[in-house]
Amino acid sequence: MGQRAVGHLAHRRRFMWQATVRNRFVSEDRIGRTANGARSWFLYFDLSSLQGPFVKRILVIDDEAKLRKQFAALLSLEGFTVIEARNGREGVELARKENPDLVVCDITMPEMNGHRVLETLRGEPRTAHLPFIFLTGWNEQEDLRTGMNLGADDYLVKPVDPAEFISSVQARLRRHALTAPRRASTAEATSSELESLGLTPREAEILLWVSQGKTNPEIATILGIGLTTVKKHLEATFAKLGVENRTSAAALALEKLGNG
Repeated sequence: MGQRAVGHLAHRRRFMWQATVRNRFVSEDRIGRTANGARSWFLYFDLSSLQGPFVKRILVIDDEAKLRKQFAALLSLEGFTVIEARNGREGVELARKENPDLVVCDITMPEMNGHRVLETLRGEPRTAHLPFIFLTGWNEQEDLRTGMNLGADDYLVKPVDPAEFISSVQARLRRHALTAPRRASTAEATSSELESLGLTPREAEILLWVSQGKTNPEIATILGIGLTTVKKHLEATFAKLGVENRTSAAALALEKLGNG
């Protein structure tokens, strides 16, 4: 192979995959947007995601077979082992049996919807801390608030961009690994424990969510308040704690919760 070709591969480190799917299928750039007829589509994936000795296992729960297969194909191309469940009840059973590293779950399903799946898994010690990503066609704030309050880690509205989907999965796996050492000591933490830092109940409540890795928009949705309100409370919290950013504030909160 010539020097130019080697340099190109080293720079890009990407492969192209083409698949033709018949009947109803997603458009070329989004998952969840259907179109009639055969489609040829291209996906690119980075080989760096395949490095490392441990292969992560992802459980995909969706009653729509074609969409489930599409998400599974994306994950497989990125080097993940994929476990598929056709409905919520089957998903819960497989989560108990297969011990996945992350769950991707649709909300609207027969027998057991996504909210009940999450609530069930959060209530069992072995699956209580599994990273959990919701997939839904809805875009209602109340539905989002319900999922976040139950402990969802992310929430993607269909049609989902493939790159955004993979990015979310990878980000949640990284965060889960980083927070693993301190989860046990903060599992039953409440915001009232943070009031001893000189915070108001609302400031303590917001700081608790920050310490659990939630973003400002997610906190605003969970608590049913405006994004500006969240930012103002955080500014006051930073001043009271004598810190400059949310990372330092979260570290202080986790230290307090761990020693409480």
